[in-house]
Amino acid sequence: MPVYRFEGREPEIAAGAWVFPGAVIIGKVIIGENAYVGAGAILRGDYGTIIIGDGTAIEEGVIVHARPGDKTVFGKRVTVGHGAMIHNATVGDSAVLGMRCTVSDYAKVGEWCIIGEGALVKNGQEIPAGKVAVGVPARIKGDVEDKHRQLWGLAKELYIDLTKRYPKGLEQIG
Repeated sequence: MPVYRFEGREPEIAAGAWVFPGAVIIGKVIIGENAYVGAGAILRGDYGTIIIGDGTAIEEGVIVHARPGDKTVFGKRVTVGHGAMIHNATVGDSAVLGMRCTVSDYAKVGEWCIIGEGALVKNGQEIPAGKVAVGVPARIKGDVEDKHRQLWGLAKELYIDLTKRYPKGLEQIG
């Protein structure tokens, strides 16, 4: 996997994390235990810091960056869907960011929020804990229910399981 130190800023990747060989990790990126970083993800902590909590899944094609001297922070057990873009934002524990959504500068997504596919959480916007938000810009459409927690809890466990399976089962054949 391409992992780069930049001007003394070096990634810290927990031993139990899985970072796909095709992901790019640059600078001050801290990846927690049992975190998953998929193929084609780009985590660029060149002049900002990126913190990825334990059990968080950064799926394929996700782009993450932070402003100079600032941070992008993902709590524990967050799911970030394929192709999402997160820039200088804070995402609470167990939140779900849908595929191709954007979470912009200084936005805050609360614990157990679900952000719909393709949604835009605007600069400085705050989505309170336990809410479902969709659209451009993102608007709250309801509350996260037990059925959502159960479904997404299973999905989170699948990715945590993959952090153990990939090191043993992935084999390049071409």
